[in-house]
Amino acid sequence: MSDETKNKTLLDWILQVFVRVGVLPFFLAIALVVFTALSSKFLTGQNLMNVARQSVYLVLVSLGQMLVLISGGFDLSVGTAIALTSVVSATGMVWLSGVFPDAIWVAIALGAFMGFGAALLVGAINGIGVAFFDVSPFIMTLGVSSVGAGLALFLTGGVPVSGLPFAFGDMFGFGRLWGVPTPVVVAIICIAVMWVFMSRTRLGTQIYAVGGNIKAAHLAAIDTKRTLMMAYMICALIASLTGLLLTARVESGEANLGGSIALESIAACVIAGVSLRGGIGRVENVVLGGFFIVLVQNGMNLAQVSSYMQMVLLGALLILAVIFDQLRYRIIMSGR
Repeated sequence: MSDETKNKTLLDWILQVFVRVGVLPFFLAIALVVFTALSSKFLTGQNLMNVARQSVYLVLVSLGQMLVLISGGFDLSVGTAIALTSVVSATGMVWLSGVFPDAIWVAIALGAFMGFGAALLVGAINGIGVAFFDVSPFIMTLGVSSVGAGLALFLTGGVPVSGLPFAFGDMFGFGRLWGVPTPVVVAIICIAVMWVFMSRTRLGTQIYAVGGNIKAAHLAAIDTKRTLMMAYMICALIASLTGLLLTARVESGEANLGGSIALESIAACVIAGVSLRGGIGRVENVVLGGFFIVLVQNGMNLAQVSSYMQMVLLGALLILAVIFDQLRYRIIMSGR
């Protein structure tokens, strides 16, 4: 085999990988090489375990963001859903622990459901605006994000809600199940459920169909409005679960939790090959995308890159990912 033939075969293989999974494998390989060269502590078992633990929250939010992106929209209010969940659930737990002093887990469960309810309301408002009133997802979720953030600050007066039951933080913030950190166990369960949901259920298939071509989905007798509603509500519900885990971690209700997570979750999804045009995305790739973002942040910290430059580099990664997403879409549409 000639060198020219070998090079052509290699290029064809790279193109196939790029079309199938996007730019993530190439970004990941570059990050591993660069940060391993910059720090001897980067590629160690302990550091990778820390990255896995820290990436739980972004991975969970990215899974919800993936649903909305596949449906043809996106959600800028996931950070607000996290903040409202934190504030409402913490306030509920503190109050209910006084009502049920001898049944602390009842107080924790009821407080958690209050947080879920607040986040579901955020998702429902987003879904109604996008599905029934044809409001742009950007405008709708940006507006809801602003309203929700203001409401969270109003409820707390800008002061963290303290005095949460010790058992809540001990179990869901710092506890372990079978030797594995509880947030990691929760994330694994959510990943498995989301994979089954997107690949084995009717609603998952309908979300792909609506994102791929909403007019064709409507002609195929798919209730597109209901499908969009469910996508935004499930996204908010997953963000709410993340909010509970973060609240347990910091052991207080914080109105500023999840401030930058909307941008990071969109970046994780796009880098993982989820198309901004809708209809394309895989659960396993998104999990790796969320892990990659946290891995890059961890590598920059070990390399002592300033926080300001980290913002610049993460923004540049998002721009590059969008550019490559456009190229990938053109290749797919050209039938190559």
